[in-house]
This record gives sequence, C-alpha cells and structure tokens, in this order.
Amino acid sequence: MSLLLVINRAPYDGTDVAWNSLRLAAAALEAGMRVRLFLMNDGVDLARAGAAPEGAEFDLQEMLRDLISAGAEVRLCQTCLTRCGIGKGDAMVEAQIAGMGDLVAWVRDSEKVLSF
Repeated sequence: MSLLLVINRAPYDGTDVAWNSLRLAAAALEAGMRVRLFLMNDGVDLARAGAAPEGAEFDLQEMLRDLISAGAEVRLCQTCLTRCGIGKGDAMVEAQIAGMGDLVAWVRDSEKVLSF
C-alpha cells in the first residue's frame, strides 16, 4: 500500500496540522506502507533550516529527518521554495526538489492521497 501526503500548511502556525501529518506518516511506515510526502505552499517551511521558533514543543524538522531515515521519500515544490524565499542551501539536503510533474506522477502511482 502506498500513501502520499501533500503538506500545504506552515509547520508552526499555531495548529497541530503539520505535526499530525508527520505522526500519520510515521505510523504508516511502521505499518509497512510506502510513504511519500510532497511539501508545497507554506509546507515547504518544514524543510527550512532553523524554521522552529524558540520554545517550540516539537522539532518538526527532526521528525521529518527521522521519517526520511525510516524510508519515507520527501520532495519539495521548487516554485513554492522560491515563493517562500527559501534558496539553495537553506532547505534540508535529504529532501529532493521537484515540480508539478513529479507530484502528478506520485498521485498517479499512489493508492491513497491525503492533503494537510
């Protein structure tokens, strides 16, 4: 079973949306699912170095790195990186920069697609 999570929300926006999406991804990996995350819109901030505000309850970037280490594939929307002012070298190197064609291919290849 393959799961694609499209994360649009900013990681530290006062809600637990990004945190819960990463928790779901971890649980899906543990259940033996193939997990892919496509970060777009403000969701690309999950991969921005130093994105966590002072005193944040969770280190979402560390959670994302743990997911990658456990086998999750992560791609970042190139256009969204540019719009959010994230330049080369500012995003975590473990995630691959991609475009809409890559997202379309993942949607087509996934059995389940969820958007957060």
